[in-house]
Amino acid sequence: MRAKKGVLAIISGPSGSGKGTVVGKLVKEKNYALSISATTRKPRDYEVDGVHYFFRTKEEFLEMRDHGKLLEWAEFCGNFYGTPKEYVEEQLEIGKNVILEIEVQGALQVKKIYPSAVLIFLIPPTLEELGNRLVNRGTEDKETINRRICRALEEMELVDQYDYVVVNERVEEAVEDVETILRAESMKCVRNQDIQKIFKGEI
Repeated sequence: MRAKKGVLAIISGPSGSGKGTVVGKLVKEKNYALSISATTRKPRDYEVDGVHYFFRTKEEFLEMRDHGKLLEWAEFCGNFYGTPKEYVEEQLEIGKNVILEIEVQGALQVKKIYPSAVLIFLIPPTLEELGNRLVNRGTEDKETINRRICRALEEMELVDQYDYVVVNERVEEAVEDVETILRAESMKCVRNQDIQKIFKGEI
């Protein structure tokens, strides 16, 4: 029997919601494939090209976009972000679950192309906690933090277009919540049509 396709999971949420930490644990502990995004923003001190992001110039990024090499792209706080599509499609075809950690604009673009994609919005328990996390991160100035909080409020207005909301109060619990969602999604009848055909004698 041919292996069923993997589940494409898209995890979005405000900067400071803990997306990177949750996604990192899902990839390491649950063996999901992670699609690495391309971006034009400058790397943070701890970030490595090809590991955290593909860091590209604006000209390089726009060339990828114009040649159809991106599954989605968006501009956020003056920088471009996008998902190279070849890797995603390869992993899904061999039955591997793939996680995209992308912004709301990009997530909704992907949903149009892959209606079966599972959209998960990750949020902190309170807006105050979001602000605390951004400050404690120590990577941005006050003006940038304020912009990110305003952006978070804008993003939250689109939550109803997502399939699930996960509150990230404790990382381990958030990881288990996402894992539970994706395990349930993988068992949906629409994702297991080959099994149904076997029992009907169609294959």
